[in-house]
Amino acid sequence: MPKVSSITRVLHIIEAVSYAAKPMTPLELSQELDIPKPTVHRLLKQLVEEGFVMVDITGGIIAGKRVRNLSVELWQQRQFYSERHIILQRLVRDVKETCGISVSHNMHMVYTNRAKTELPLQIYLPVGSKSPMWCTATGKLYLSQLSVNRRNRVLQNLSLDKFTKNTITDIDKLNAELDSIAETGIGVDNEEFISEMVAISVPILDKQERYLASLYLHAPTVRVSLPELMDFVPRMREAADDIQSLVYELQS
Repeated sequence: MPKVSSITRVLHIIEAVSYAAKPMTPLELSQELDIPKPTVHRLLKQLVEEGFVMVDITGGIIAGKRVRNLSVELWQQRQFYSERHIILQRLVRDVKETCGISVSHNMHMVYTNRAKTELPLQIYLPVGSKSPMWCTATGKLYLSQLSVNRRNRVLQNLSLDKFTKNTITDIDKLNAELDSIAETGIGVDNEEFISEMVAISVPILDKQERYLASLYLHAPTVRVSLPELMDFVPRMREAADDIQSLVYELQS
């Protein structure tokens, strides 16, 4: 059997941790990747020191800051950015409201793509803007996709500030809302982040049907109500499917 290099093993560890649905233990990594336990511990120590993986509060191994930063940069590669933008422009043409894509990054949601409506009244949230997770359609959709334990750990580290009179700041009520979103697959912001703005979002998934990003649509309430915005969900899902096809190409 050919000898496996340390570089290959490091890459396999990073890949396994990044794809895992829950934090992995060193023993699980050893068994899944067929790497001796002492070697796994040694490589993990180096990866933690370099910021590629980190140990969560349960002792499990999760992706570190450098891996998360890399994922955002890959998502922003010009070729795929431009193709995604064309899909978003078609969606705006059909629904007549601003739409875009947001990803989770460092306990915030970050807007990576945006196609704006031509209508005069708009909400200005440009590419690169950060928004809170607990009161946005994109952030609540992301939180709804997490395991119960991981979701609770994230919520404990969020400030849960009140932005509007509708912002949910009680963890129990927020968890109930997230459970509902997990069932429907539709993130909802009913004037919770910005007064007189409503928003909805649907997930963009990878080949294994894991959450990657949120495709959102938002509008001022003077023009569109939340129930009216929900009428666009089927068209948003079509756009999400088109974007997922681009993701599949990237993963092939």
